Amino acid sequence: MNPVYEKLMKCYESYKAKVDFAPKVALILGSGLGDYASDIRVECTLDYSEIEGFPVSTVPGHAGRFIFGYVGDVPVVCMQGRVHYYEGYEMADVVLPIRLMKLMGAEVLFLTNAAGGIQLGMHVGDFMLIKGQIACFVPSPLRGANIDELGVRFPDMSQIYDLHLQQTVKKAAVSLGIAIKEGTYLQLTGPQYETPQEIAMCRTLGADAVGMSTACEAVAARHMGMRVLGISCISNLACGISATPLSHQEVQETADRVAPYFKALVTEVIKNIV
Repeated sequence: MNPVYEKLMKCYESYKAKVDFAPKVALILGSGLGDYASDIRVECTLDYSEIEGFPVSTVPGHAGRFIFGYVGDVPVVCMQGRVHYYEGYEMADVVLPIRLMKLMGAEVLFLTNAAGGIQLGMHVGDFMLIKGQIACFVPSPLRGANIDELGVRFPDMSQIYDLHLQQTVKKAAVSLGIAIKEGTYLQLTGPQYETPQEIAMCRTLGADAVGMSTACEAVAARHMGMRVLGISCISNLACGISATPLSHQEVQETADRVAPYFKALVTEVIKNIV
């Protein structure tokens, strides 16, 4: 058996032994959404450390557990803390949680993150609906022997972010009176923030926001046939656009400040996912 698939199945069996819950939506909680659990009807939780072989997040502010419950009538599984490539994990481990949530039953992957704004006219605290993505210097999560049980060898990526779900996000934003921008998200490896020259490169490539996650997760999800949507919180203006040196503290402070609006938007979207 493929060792990546074998590890995934061990995680799945470990989950099944502890949790009896079938989610429809998988939600990854980015910076500022870490306490989103207080907004849902929680049925149970499962620490990553309780799952055999599961990678554990080392980022400050990431709790490191799955939360199972309901947003309205929609059964969801929330990742309270994601795993990043820059933490030293192999890419197969970075996307293992995505694959595991699909095996749990989730058909939709809702990605959220904190990102640096590149698009002209962006402000700190803006939200951006992700319409497309670029993975830059980030290895493909599908590299290596294909796992036929998960998907085909050469999956199509012409429309990673589901068009119908994008419309759902736009309608939710309008109903809540929340302004939302649209654009392309670019993932770099991190953990260092980008240089002004790298941001100039990102802009040339067509990026509107930049971060250190998300793109690889979306590829793994599409490989398995999940519908994907994503929203970035613009937690800072990217290097070279803002004259202020970047810091994780700034990212966290911005994310916390706009968290109530982000939570309201996420909730409204999930309630209307069909």
